[in-house]
Amino acid sequence: MNILWDFDGTIFDTYPTIVKTFKRLINDKDVSDEEVLEKLKVSSLHAIDYFGVKKEEFDKTFHQQESELDVREKPPFAHVEEVLKAAACNVIVTHKAKKSAVDILTHYKLKHYFTEIITLDDGYNRKPDPQSYRYLHNLYHIDLIIGDRELDLQPGREIGIKTCAFQNAHIEADFHIQDYQQFFTRVMPHL
Repeated sequence: MNILWDFDGTIFDTYPTIVKTFKRLINDKDVSDEEVLEKLKVSSLHAIDYFGVKKEEFDKTFHQQESELDVREKPPFAHVEEVLKAAACNVIVTHKAKKSAVDILTHYKLKHYFTEIITLDDGYNRKPDPQSYRYLHNLYHIDLIIGDRELDLQPGREIGIKTCAFQNAHIEADFHIQDYQQFFTRVMPHL
């Protein structure tokens, strides 16, 4: 089984640090963490538009500021390593900067599970464009895509790959799980 993973909110519980960083860019300090998270769960571009953040400011400062937060604030989800171990091949597609993604993976001793990591720095079109997914599928014959947002799963559906929504029952997917322990009973038997 070969799995293509999203990073933030799928392998690692990074949304608390992402929300904290994004709120620094918003002029209205009364905006709740929940409201920011709801918009970010659609996409960062959706949140930028909704809160009136200048795209240039986001591009210039967000990834730098978020990467400076303590890696210990970005833990992996419980039992995700068990799923990584069960797969023959794991790859990542993320909008995160390469250094930040590799630093987190290395800190938690998970980097060795991944054959390839495509990040913001690699020049592919942003998700939901399927360009990076096609590239990885052609190389590794991906069986499943795991993500927490619609834009993570949509490219997989376009290519014809099964999808698994993590902690998001509101998006279209072949499988939905809230915890990685459920993977072994709800997903794996069907691949």
